[in-house]
Amino acid sequence: MKNAIAVGVVSFGLGIAATMLATVGPAGRQWSTRVFSSLHEAPAPSRAAPAEAPMEGDEREILYWRAPMDPTFTSDRPGRSPMGMDLVPVYSSDAGSLPPGTVRIDPGFVQSIGVRTEPITRRNVAQTIRTVGTLAHNDRQIAWVNTKYDGWIENVAVNYLGETVEEGQVLFDIYSPQLVTTQMEYLQAVDYAARLETSAYPAIAERARSLVASTRARLNYWDIADAQIATLERERTPRRTLSVLSPVTGVVVEKLDQALDGMHVRAGMNLYKMADLTTIWVDVEVFEHQVEAMRVGQRARVELPYLPGRPYTGFVRYLYPHFDEQTRTMTVSIELENPDLTLRAGMYANVTFDVPVARDALTVPEEAVIRGGTRDLVVLERSPGTFQVVPVTLGRYGAGVWEVLEGVEDGDTIVVSAQFLIDSESNLTAAIRTLDSGMDVPGMPVMPAGGRAASDMPTEHRHGEEHLATPIGEQATPDMPAEHLLGAEQVSSPPSRAGDMPTMPAGHRH
Repeated sequence: MKNAIAVGVVSFGLGIAATMLATVGPAGRQWSTRVFSSLHEAPAPSRAAPAEAPMEGDEREILYWRAPMDPTFTSDRPGRSPMGMDLVPVYSSDAGSLPPGTVRIDPGFVQSIGVRTEPITRRNVAQTIRTVGTLAHNDRQIAWVNTKYDGWIENVAVNYLGETVEEGQVLFDIYSPQLVTTQMEYLQAVDYAARLETSAYPAIAERARSLVASTRARLNYWDIADAQIATLERERTPRRTLSVLSPVTGVVVEKLDQALDGMHVRAGMNLYKMADLTTIWVDVEVFEHQVEAMRVGQRARVELPYLPGRPYTGFVRYLYPHFDEQTRTMTVSIELENPDLTLRAGMYANVTFDVPVARDALTVPEEAVIRGGTRDLVVLERSPGTFQVVPVTLGRYGAGVWEVLEGVEDGDTIVVSAQFLIDSESNLTAAIRTLDSGMDVPGMPVMPAGGRAASDMPTEHRHGEEHLATPIGEQATPDMPAEHLLGAEQVSSPPSRAGDMPTMPAGHRH
């Protein structure tokens, strides 16, 4: 129709030009004659070839024709879709003899849209949890250095934070009157026990030996080492100061003051804090929905930004029993081996958990699931070219697969690509069955002959309302109903006298 209008406009323009040239002379008339003859001899515009008819010998009943890429576009005759593709027939056998949600598609079309399938398998589903953490000292390997007596510090040997000390290394010397008195009592007890060793009264000798043992135990309780006591026995002279030794091998992480030399200390005053770094903890945060997967003894992979490519393996040692009210996370503590002492407290770490959440479960690939707002669907291949859309109940997710709790069985074959096209075809087939049964289908446009829906017709606005416009080239006839021209409302009878205005429907008067 548009081509006919274009030809008419061109003919009108050429007619005016020919008239002007005819006034010039014979040459102009000759040119106009050639133009009009070529115009009328031009072939008519070619129309799109109709869709291929069904194969010869196919006696199945055709219900309707539809667009291959737009299932909502249907027609009662063959033709082309708005995308220029041939309409494909839908047979009664395809729509009436299959279970709900099942469609049959030509194998050639299945191959052209790239349908891929794979069997449903059972496997273990592992969930990967990635989080960050902070390294901290092992609380079980922390030692405080203090004295159990009053005194004055002299000759400090360890003065710096972060300094590494060995077990038994001298930290400082201390003068304490209590220590001097106890050394003298110990030497006297040793001499007394030696004199009574040959006594005729064994009870007296035993009492002298117990006095030596009690005095020696008092020195041990004050952390005086056996080697220091042996030196005292050998020299037979009390020492003014005794050395305080480190109880563990580790690093000084806290120190009482910048300078300890000459400081007076009281019993129980903490002077140093030592940390053994052969093992270290990593405190990580996990969200509420991840806590259920955490277990004591679970393996964790730890990587540090400043040591790329060198992962550490640790194990969960403790799950804290409370949540942070601001971040809504729970702290999980991991223990790591640190033999070369390269890990220090305060470092950041990236932590990964591979948590098994389901064992021997039916699983489907993530791309095979059609996620909906209220339900989840998968497409199963029942036989070559026959597919069924079924709802499923999903369980846990991990490593690119979903656990399926209900909806599929062992041995089913699932579609992992182009399932959206098959799902749309299934919905259309269900809608056609409903139409055949005489029921209305919400959301399905009614297709007139030729495959064009009423919602696709051009519209125009008259008197403030929207109505269907008359197609170009269609002339109004005396027997054409008024609603075809003015929409749903009809025009009243024509005026009886000259000058009278037609009565407009309510709401259309200006």
